[in-house]
Amino acid sequence: MSKLRIRYFGPINEGLSSNGGWIEIRKVTVLTGNQGTGKSTIAKLISTFTWIEKSLVRGDYSKNWFEHKDRFQKQVLSYHRLENYFQLHGEKRTEIEFLGDAYHIHFLNGFLKIKETETKKYSLPQILYIPAERNFISHVRTPKELKMVSESLREFVIEFDQAKKSLKEALILPINNTRIEYDQLNDIVNLGGENYKLKLSDSSSGFQSLVPLYLVTHILARNIQSRNQENPESMSAEEIQRFQKGVQEIWENSDLTDEQKRVALSVLSSKFNKTSFVNIVEEPEQNLYPDSQWLVLQKLLANNNLNEGNQLILSTHSPYIINYLSIAVQGNVVKNKISSNSQISENQKTKLYQKLYDIIPNESLIASEELAIYQLSDNGGSIELLETYEGRPSDQNYLNKSLIHGNTLFDKLLELEDSL
Repeated sequence: MSKLRIRYFGPINEGLSSNGGWIEIRKVTVLTGNQGTGKSTIAKLISTFTWIEKSLVRGDYSKNWFEHKDRFQKQVLSYHRLENYFQLHGEKRTEIEFLGDAYHIHFLNGFLKIKETETKKYSLPQILYIPAERNFISHVRTPKELKMVSESLREFVIEFDQAKKSLKEALILPINNTRIEYDQLNDIVNLGGENYKLKLSDSSSGFQSLVPLYLVTHILARNIQSRNQENPESMSAEEIQRFQKGVQEIWENSDLTDEQKRVALSVLSSKFNKTSFVNIVEEPEQNLYPDSQWLVLQKLLANNNLNEGNQLILSTHSPYIINYLSIAVQGNVVKNKISSNSQISENQKTKLYQKLYDIIPNESLIASEELAIYQLSDNGGSIELLETYEGRPSDQNYLNKSLIHGNTLFDKLLELEDSL
């Protein structure tokens, strides 16, 4: 399990108040808080450091390349447009530390230092960052149309472009039995129902937000699963050597531009085995009705459970997402109680399992120790780990308190009305 520690970076000041400041990146990691408190900042740092570690393991770049003065700030973090988040003067200086399975990476006093860890187990990840700005993608025909957006958003558009072109048959969305279909001749994504078909660009904002998220996640998660079934081992020493040779040839080719080199590296990477999927999603609830949020979350959890090394990182403003995660945890508790109860027959257990899976599918359950929910405060830039009650996320979280606040305001209005 990887860990991240952040101090004085962007909106984040002292960082996590417990656990030595370490944010544990678990199987499911959730970030919640008001706008501008640092949810996306943490998600983007997880994406960045996971990518640095992968690049070092595979030999895409050397340790010295990353440690070169100002490269981390001006080149690496510019991918997510975080290059101006540093505090490099005074007592409150930026410090970021990442402890991964293969490397320990530490930024302090303007310098990045990297050390190998003693851990030998490493799962090579496919990293996907799904931005909140994904709605407009339905109106973009090709990635070439994007010029002024961040590199991370442009990369997601490329992933969406590849995912839609890989569709050989209709893909059913978890909402209203709606189909995603790709018209290869006209390069158009269509949505279809029982009596209709329309372009994604003409659909509701909810579908325009959901389709890019769902399609890319669905395709990549299953690609990783099929690769693991065919070749369950990580990259061999011979594969790493071949990959490093390929990387060297690309970087030494003076006929290629930097953009062409990045594309060539992406193509080369696709030929080598990735064994896990790190899926980082901003606001999965975006433009979705609460019932639809639940259905989409179930699919995200199911995709995350396809492989042992997969990780799902969510940033959210939705109280429903937090409550539904509690249901997924409680469902796993009930499943374990059914399994361990020696007083009931196997036939009874089968019936109980069916009742449970009618509430939440088996593939969407979460063990309590696999979930961490972090709350970010807009008062001082602090972070805290949400407490649990018997393994379930506590009801005493910021989002639930906001709902309670609304009820309190209504009660005050009623009191005022009664006094008239």
